[in-house]
Amino acid sequence: MANLESWVHIPPYAAPIVQNSAEDSVTQTEIAVPSSPAAPQTTREKPSTAHSKAGSSSFIAGNFTNAVISAALNAPTPVTPSDPRKTEGRLLSTRDSLSIPITAVNFRRFVSKSGAVFWLQDRVEEIIFWRKGWKVTVSWMAAYSFICYFPQLILLLPHLILLCILYVTYNVRYPSDQAEDAPAKQPWKPTEAREGSSEWFANLQAIQNLMGFYADMYDNVVPFLPHLSHANRSSAPLLTFLVASGLLVLPVLPFLPLRPIFLVIGLAPFILTHPTTQRVIPTILDASRKIYYTTVQRIIDNDRLDDVVWSAPLKDVELWENERWSTATAGQSTSSGDPGWNKSNLKRGERKGWSRRRDGWSEANELGGVLDGDIRSNLTFTLEPGWHFVNTEDWRADMVGSWVPGVGADQDGWVYTNDVWNEPCTKPPEEWKLRGMTRRRRWTRRIYYIAPETPL
Repeated sequence: MANLESWVHIPPYAAPIVQNSAEDSVTQTEIAVPSSPAAPQTTREKPSTAHSKAGSSSFIAGNFTNAVISAALNAPTPVTPSDPRKTEGRLLSTRDSLSIPITAVNFRRFVSKSGAVFWLQDRVEEIIFWRKGWKVTVSWMAAYSFICYFPQLILLLPHLILLCILYVTYNVRYPSDQAEDAPAKQPWKPTEAREGSSEWFANLQAIQNLMGFYADMYDNVVPFLPHLSHANRSSAPLLTFLVASGLLVLPVLPFLPLRPIFLVIGLAPFILTHPTTQRVIPTILDASRKIYYTTVQRIIDNDRLDDVVWSAPLKDVELWENERWSTATAGQSTSSGDPGWNKSNLKRGERKGWSRRRDGWSEANELGGVLDGDIRSNLTFTLEPGWHFVNTEDWRADMVGSWVPGVGADQDGWVYTNDVWNEPCTKPPEEWKLRGMTRRRRWTRRIYYIAPETPL
């Protein structure tokens, strides 16, 4: 141990803990002490290459750990102590006070001892995502189905797990290919990653990714919380639905087949993570989103109609948004949000950025409003006498692309065409970027008719 008294003041009632050099594991009571500066020497023995590499790895690991701890604790300290979790009594989360030395030691201990956790995580992920082949995943699916059919077997799972561990450790101590008179090998024991080793950095990488995964999941869940905290209008209908559905399901609970239900719930993750399902899911989600825009959104719009509008004749009017691709703006952000696409790229003499007709020419100059703003509320044009825009609705993009039969539109409603506005498709070929390409999007809004009053 380094000269501790030269770095810190030890009270007379305390005694330093001597570290046992034979133990490779790190304990919470161990705190790294900086080495004292050595006097300059004229001659020095050159260390071996292996020792230099090990020392370098340990030095990098120590500096990395210190940097992580410093970054995590580089925050202003509260003026008054508080308990944000409102804990009662001494719990695991409040066992030790916040301390930089304890944090550093526990972090190093956790990194060195967490290899088994991430090994199990990798095996589970490989099975669920079919990384080990279909035979392995299907075997686990069959085992789960068997347990669903005989749920009493869950009580035997601890026995089965311990038997598997005993079988594996027996093969380690007495391998099958070993001679009968050969001595038994050393028994299996868990190993801890030495600080600075490749296993230690692998554990550190897994911790980094696990923290990022949790933060991503948290960010994905937070946008839905306003629906549960009465921050918007959907909380009241949701509460009504939950109470009504709970009362309706309550009498039916004794008659629900639990085995098939748990079988479907347990096998659903395996089915959803299959490579074929992963290729089909985007198409299904895109179709579902288009159904929402065409069917569900229209039902919501009809519910918002005034009584006068509801009883009046209704029809749709159209607007067409036209853009052209240009390599000059490919690396710039445009009003449409897609780099390279802009209405300013349209050639002189061709269709306008906004037009009343599909060909892009007719009545192109009859639009009023701010053409570069939000089309849903800005663009207007003169209607025939007696026709009025529905005030409870805005302009909406045709997400299905119904005006191009057999082709459709992309996820934003765009239909792509070549340089002369022909050959429509949902995704432009790469060679069109060199030859030139265009795209169109159809917007619709409903209008209603009220006969104008005849002057007396």
